[in-house]
Amino acid sequence: MSVFSASPLQQPAMSAQAMLAARMDRLPSSKVIWQMVILLSLGGFFETYELFSTSFVIPGIIHSGVLTASTAGLFDIHGAASYIAATFIGMFIGTSCVSFVADRLGRRRVFIYALLGYCACSLIMACQTDAMGLCFWRLMAGIGLGVELVTIDTYLGELVPPGIRGRAFAYNHVISYLAGPICGVCALLLVPHEPYGIEGWRWVIGLGTLGSLGVFLLRGRLPESPRWLASRGHIDRAEQIVAELERKSVLQTGRDLLSPTVTSLPPQEHKGHFSELWNRKYARRTFMLVIFHFFASIGVYGFMNWVPTFLIEQGVSVAHSLAYTIAMGCSAPLGPLLNSTFADKVERKWQIAGAALVMAIGGLAFAFVREPSLVILCGVLVTVGSTVMSVSYHAYQSELYPTRIRSQAVGFVYSFSRISGMLSGFMIAFLLGHYGVISALGLVAGSMVVVALIIGTMGPRTRGRTLEAIND
Repeated sequence: MSVFSASPLQQPAMSAQAMLAARMDRLPSSKVIWQMVILLSLGGFFETYELFSTSFVIPGIIHSGVLTASTAGLFDIHGAASYIAATFIGMFIGTSCVSFVADRLGRRRVFIYALLGYCACSLIMACQTDAMGLCFWRLMAGIGLGVELVTIDTYLGELVPPGIRGRAFAYNHVISYLAGPICGVCALLLVPHEPYGIEGWRWVIGLGTLGSLGVFLLRGRLPESPRWLASRGHIDRAEQIVAELERKSVLQTGRDLLSPTVTSLPPQEHKGHFSELWNRKYARRTFMLVIFHFFASIGVYGFMNWVPTFLIEQGVSVAHSLAYTIAMGCSAPLGPLLNSTFADKVERKWQIAGAALVMAIGGLAFAFVREPSLVILCGVLVTVGSTVMSVSYHAYQSELYPTRIRSQAVGFVYSFSRISGMLSGFMIAFLLGHYGVISALGLVAGSMVVVALIIGTMGPRTRGRTLEAIND
């Protein structure tokens, strides 16, 4: 592989794919770039809204009699746990078994139709009156959510120049995490009531689907990924999109573009294969990300889903435990905002490792403090650490595979977080019941130490490098 600045005489000798990638990477920070980031982030907002709605609507669903708080058996479909499990199972299927379609059909098409798919499933789910129908349509919505999550990461990573890629993911997460408090306010206002004779929890779900349809109506402003088009041999279409982005960038910034610095690439296959994840070049990265996702999910969900229970076990009243939890949840957007100040200045691997260690320290301290202000401070440390880590790893994993397999690779490694997310509840419940809060939070802290070690020791450097240079 070689890198050089392109002159007019050299350009015909280069692969069109390499030239298109170089032209994308030299684009400046401009309105057209950030417009694409915002549109993708709005998709992420409603995806996050759907995920946050799970905990907010369950009390209303139980009150309506569709689900019960407890279960007659471990896998009783009528229990609220089945609704939570359906979400994780659906997302596991979406990330592990369906995410490859974005590598076959294109980022834009899958982003749009996954969005429509989970909107339709959620709307149907909101109309269900029995547990079986509710959980089935929640599982189907989860499949769409899983595909959407992977596609957004892949799409954003390919559209944004390397110099601002970290900030783009940070702002993407700022917008996405605003869904938490907004969903909470909607639930607070609607779940206890029955506007127009319709139960409030159905309204909360319905509002999320209507908002997603608004993103669908704006789809015309979102181009297909030129990198994906070029990887599939559609050079002319990719050229048209890149030329239009260049034209708008010059018009909006008032400055000429820099000469593209082209990385000469070996011959590229148009079709990727799952087996590439385990070849000599990518096996180490795949192993690293599988271990990362498995333990990161234990740490994140092991804390976030159990905060009220931890507090109650430590003698805090139910009312105060919920107030503390809401205060911690409202700090979630601070992580991406903080990350935006150093996202493109510090190696992604060290951002992830550092955030994981902050979570470990905050989680352990949470087990021992009793002063309300210190309890909230430790909870905020864990929350902000988890959101900084989330921003960084979403950007990082999208950089570690080539365009031809990027979506299915990200989906495969991410699916392991859904497995451990399902298991984390059983692990925390067992430790809490047998050994107390300190042991449960010890699992959280230990998991985050594993995350810091695996990424810190095995993660490649990506800061400021093009996707092609990282992978080919």
